[in-house]
Amino acid sequence: MSLDVRLPIGGFFTLLGLLLTGYGWATLGTPGTAPAGVPIDLVWGAALLVFGVAMLALARRAR
Repeated sequence: MSLDVRLPIGGFFTLLGLLLTGYGWATLGTPGTAPAGVPIDLVWGAALLVFGVAMLALARRAR
């Protein structure tokens, strides 16, 4: 039995990215959520989502 480690990592980061992006989107415009003018939760959520989807794509391609 061989489990490609990219599959659980991709699933985890995709789920985490979706949650963080959703939270960033829901709190967009709320005072104190973007101290430097950039919604950090939204940006990092999108970055984690892209990484997770890339890992899932690589795991699927390896099969």
